[in-house]
Amino acid sequence: MHAHVVLFDGFDPLDAIAPYEVLQAAGLATGGAVSAELVTTEGAREVPSGTPPLTLRATGLLDPARADVVIVPGAAGTLPSEGGEEREDSIPAILARTLQTGLPALVKEALEREDTLVATVCGGSAILAMAGLIAGRPATTHHQGMALLSAGGARPVAARVVDDGDLVTGAGVTSGLDLALYLLEREVGPRIAHAVETLFAHERRGVVWSDRGPSPAF
Repeated sequence: MHAHVVLFDGFDPLDAIAPYEVLQAAGLATGGAVSAELVTTEGAREVPSGTPPLTLRATGLLDPARADVVIVPGAAGTLPSEGGEEREDSIPAILARTLQTGLPALVKEALEREDTLVATVCGGSAILAMAGLIAGRPATTHHQGMALLSAGGARPVAARVVDDGDLVTGAGVTSGLDLALYLLEREVGPRIAHAVETLFAHERRGVVWSDRGPSPAF
């Protein structure tokens, strides 16, 4: 399983690094059967995060045909203003700027491929919703960004991880750990997921929500 972890100007470092490190550890546990690569829609470059002066170097180009999993992080920046003009470094403004890049088209291509899974962490799902890519689909994001999902036509679910088949979304920033471990369990097997979870001394939080199974009566 090869994952492309997408970077864009203003990305949240933990959103990207948590799943990247989980998947790299899984590569060690599987003798290289799992791998991850930091990519952008422009190719290899230094990418400024939303927590300057930290940058990360992407080593490749986002290509859904080469990735089994495409992981889209959210942004780091200032919180939305109350009734005032939106600042350029606010999280909604950073997320909105990704719509002017090649990211929406490439994520759309990934969603249309039968053998490619799209996953998001925190505000990554808001990018997909703002681009009109997940209308009608259940998804989660940071609790302060649920309105962005609704505005894009998605179905907000207040869960740590939401599994909708070829779309798996994680909630707040630290949910990148839980999302990546769940992807390992689902796609590679519980023994590998458990080994990496034990290595990281991290116990996953919450129940993974999906549309499968009976609806609760309360």
